[in-house]
Amino acid sequence: MADTRTYTLNNGMKMPVVGLGCWKLSADVAATQVYEAIKLGYRLFDGALCYGNEKEIGVGIKQAINEGLVKREDLFIVSKLWCNFHHPDHVKLALQRTLNDLGLDYVDLYYIHFPLPIKYVPLEEKYPPEMYTGEEDRRNNIVSEQQVPILDTYRAMEKLVDEGLVKSLGLSNFQACLIQDLLRGARIKPVALQVELHPYLSQERLVTYAQSKDIQVVAYSTFGPLSFLELGNSAAKDVTPLLEHEIVLNIAKKHDVTPSQVILRWATQRGIAVIPKSSKKERLLNNLNSDKALTLSDSEMSDIFSLNKNLRFLDPWDWARLPGFF
Repeated sequence: MADTRTYTLNNGMKMPVVGLGCWKLSADVAATQVYEAIKLGYRLFDGALCYGNEKEIGVGIKQAINEGLVKREDLFIVSKLWCNFHHPDHVKLALQRTLNDLGLDYVDLYYIHFPLPIKYVPLEEKYPPEMYTGEEDRRNNIVSEQQVPILDTYRAMEKLVDEGLVKSLGLSNFQACLIQDLLRGARIKPVALQVELHPYLSQERLVTYAQSKDIQVVAYSTFGPLSFLELGNSAAKDVTPLLEHEIVLNIAKKHDVTPSQVILRWATQRGIAVIPKSSKKERLLNNLNSDKALTLSDSEMSDIFSLNKNLRFLDPWDWARLPGFF
C-alpha cells in the first residue's frame, strides 16, 4: 500500500485514512481520474452501483495494474448495494454487476447504501436505477417499498464474504438504533459506517457509538454544502460555504495549509476516514496529504465543532416519496 496512514478494521484489514470518493465522478473522465489518482498515491476508491460509473472506474484500475503501478492487493475498492436489491435473491445479482463492471474478482468493502429497501427493478430495465421502481410508479411520482428486513439483506451479504466475493461489510446512512438491532443478529460484524459528516453536521453521538462498537466511521460530503450546491439543494445555498468560513480560513492561515486540509484533518483527527473528491491534481494531493499536513489544537477542534448546526444535506426521506409515509 502507498505511504499513507491506515486504520485497522475490526477484521484486521487495513483501510487508508484518505480515499477518493467517486460520487458524481463523470463517466467520461472517471477512468482517467482514477488512474491519475493512483499515480498520485491514492489506494482507496469509494464507489457504488448507483453512481453509474463503475465500468469506467474499472478501466482506470486496470490500466494502473497493467502498467505495474499497483497490484490488486494494494488497492482498497469499495462499492455499495443499492436500494432495489435488498431482497436476498437479488443481493448477489447486484454485486455481480458491480464486479463485472469493475473487472474485479472481489471488492474490499461492500456497504448497504441506504436502510431503505424499495421495489426490485432489473438492471436491464434501468441502470443506474436511482429511485426508479417501475413506469407506473414513475408516472404517479411515487417510490414503492419492498418488505425486506435489513437483517435479511445483511445475511445475504454475509454469504458473499463466505464466497470470497467481498472481503468486508459495511453500513451506510444508518443511525445507531438500526446498527444496534443489526448487531444482535449479524454473524459477521460490519467493519465500517459511512455517513454524511462535516462541521455543520458533526454527528458526535453517532461517532462515539460506532467507535464504541469498533466500527470505523467514514465521512462523506466532508466539505458540507459544496457537494450539494450543483444539485440545487436549498439548505446548501443558505449557509456559508465551509471552505470560506472565517473560522476555517483563520486556522488554515495559521498553519499555512488549505481550508480543505483543515476540514479533512478535523475529521481524521477524530479517527474518521474521509473520501473527498476533486478533479484537480493539486487539490487531490492536498487532500491526500491532509492527514500529515497539520495537527489541530484542542481549541481549534472546539472552534470547528462550534459550527455544528445538525444540518443534513442528504436525507433519503426528502426524495423517496414513499406512499403513506407523509
